[in-house]
Amino acid sequence: MGEFKVHRVRFFDYMPAAIRAMAFNSRTERLALARADGALEIFNFSDNYFQEKMIPGRDGRTVEALCWVGPRLFSAGLNGEITEYDLENLRPRYTVEAYGGPIWTISSNSQGTLLAVGCEDGTVKMFEILEQGIQFQRNLDRQKGRIISLSWHPSGKLIAAGMMDMIRIFDAETGQATHRLLVERGMGASKSREVVVWSIAFLSDHTIVSGDSGGKVQIWDGITGTLVRTHLVTKWDVMALAVSQDESSLVAGTSEGTVIQFQFLSNTVDQQEKEWVRTRTFKNHSHDVRALVHTETAVVSGGMDTQLVVRPLLDKVEKNTQESALRKMAFPHRNLVSCAKKAGLLLFQFPNHLELWRLGEGEGHGKPGDRLPVKRKPEKLIQLKRKGEDHICCSALSPCGGWLAYSTVNSFRIYRLQNNNISITKVPKLPKDFRSAHQLCFSSDSSKLFASSSHSSVIVVALNQPECKYLHTLKPKSVSRQPVHLLFASDDGKWLATANTDCEIHVYSLDNLKLHCTVPVYGSCPTAIAIHPTTSNLVVVHADQQIFEYSLVQKEYTEWSRRLQKQGLHSLWLERDTPITHVTFNPKNPSHILLHDMFMFCIIDQSLPLPEAKSLFYNQMTLRSLPEPERITHSHAFKICKNFKHLMCVSLLGDQSLVVVERPLMDIMSQLPAPVRQKKFAT
Repeated sequence: MGEFKVHRVRFFDYMPAAIRAMAFNSRTERLALARADGALEIFNFSDNYFQEKMIPGRDGRTVEALCWVGPRLFSAGLNGEITEYDLENLRPRYTVEAYGGPIWTISSNSQGTLLAVGCEDGTVKMFEILEQGIQFQRNLDRQKGRIISLSWHPSGKLIAAGMMDMIRIFDAETGQATHRLLVERGMGASKSREVVVWSIAFLSDHTIVSGDSGGKVQIWDGITGTLVRTHLVTKWDVMALAVSQDESSLVAGTSEGTVIQFQFLSNTVDQQEKEWVRTRTFKNHSHDVRALVHTETAVVSGGMDTQLVVRPLLDKVEKNTQESALRKMAFPHRNLVSCAKKAGLLLFQFPNHLELWRLGEGEGHGKPGDRLPVKRKPEKLIQLKRKGEDHICCSALSPCGGWLAYSTVNSFRIYRLQNNNISITKVPKLPKDFRSAHQLCFSSDSSKLFASSSHSSVIVVALNQPECKYLHTLKPKSVSRQPVHLLFASDDGKWLATANTDCEIHVYSLDNLKLHCTVPVYGSCPTAIAIHPTTSNLVVVHADQQIFEYSLVQKEYTEWSRRLQKQGLHSLWLERDTPITHVTFNPKNPSHILLHDMFMFCIIDQSLPLPEAKSLFYNQMTLRSLPEPERITHSHAFKICKNFKHLMCVSLLGDQSLVVVERPLMDIMSQLPAPVRQKKFAT
């Protein structure tokens, strides 16, 4: 295994925003997730829970609730607007003002024809869903308090609305309120405080389930309007409810970080009568659980601690399998770090700004594992604040360190950097085709910039000293409208590889700016791609952890790739639950492939035999401690190091030193608003 001088970078203090809302589309198995900064993320649950799309946030755009209507995604927020999203171009498609003040909740009927939103002014507003948008239809009977939560009956004829101290049932056809269900307040001092019905579920048998700020999960008879049973589950708030598709199970999320499961079970021997029984309590969060989804096999939860947690239900999956493993996803499945390999610079991407750092310098040499004395400390050179209200969606730093580019959904900017006197100059005139980009990438000689655009196309721009010049638009032959999420330019300047969320990989020749080949489509989304600098072999890693190597010269899979697929990857490799996000190569040893996920760094040595099914995946630190004869017996192609937490980037510099960027361990409590911190301390 090769030895490197390692820059272990721990000053990228990126912190995801809290999770505010979630919605699951059972037909496409896509989970939509909204964060407190207005950003949206789309996870593909059928493809190893890969985060395949991200729509950046915007100042002033808050998302309180999400709703799928077929393949279309809608959101509503406290700015009083309803937004539909363009999931092909990763931007809001349009926004409609509801004219009811802040919107707390949004829900569609099961037929997919109507949207209902609950507003601050006490109205439930109905919108008709049309092919090209939505159109206001009517208001239901206006109430005195704000509408906090909504749930349609599966028939589409009734709507239950959670409010302050009560639940209202409306006839969706006439708009009239048919029942008023009074929610009991707490005892003692809390009796003077209003109870907020944070979440509500309307079941097909006309049972209504509510969760409120008094810590209660209550079961109601929606036909008679009477309370059936009360479950006191916490001293604090029940923030969210979710029901399984067959209505046999429901879960409640609390502000203590717990998720409580209830099941509809028989309480008698003859199994004639059933009731909702509290069966399990899960504790996977440190703070408020703001959003819940109940799939067929798992409970998905998210909240203030920023983590998306997938908790499999062991009575629905086979035990001791990959499907039964708990998953926690805290960080984006994409690169937020750019490295100028020739200049020793790092660019960190945050939603609101970019940071440019110069790497430190070590002194002398040492044995493997030694810490070298620091000759020069890392230095932050520039902090560049974004322009406008839109958050940054992608950024890139040229290998020479002389160019910097970033994009939002509505604007694009390129800057010229002078590292000697640490100055930055905006390039004034950009080509008209440059409106925005999904991904950015510079050529290895820093003479060109590649920007992925709509319909999987890529715009090529030549970089000159005074200005930029449009060269060409690279277009695939496929009819895919999905966005490109991966770009890679080869070190020899000959190739550009792109991958989109339709699992298509296209390779273009940069000599003639034409499509060179399309890699055979594999059913899992690519998570990382790279082209070998000497062999011109394309290495692709997919969300299901499969690895392929494709020869761009021969236009076929390499012999090593065929052997790997024939033998199969080791089970311990396939069972990993975080995707590979970066691939690079060691120029000193062409047989080495370097790759990493969030917790593991790996060097694949193609000159060594592949691991057998019974082989052990030793951590390299453990392997070093073994006697040499025993070490040789355990030797195989996959060299793994697991001594990392939140690994964000691994890159090889021009001097053959290795940059390893880790997110520092941060106290989530310090990131929360003061009222939330005080409440948690009180707990």
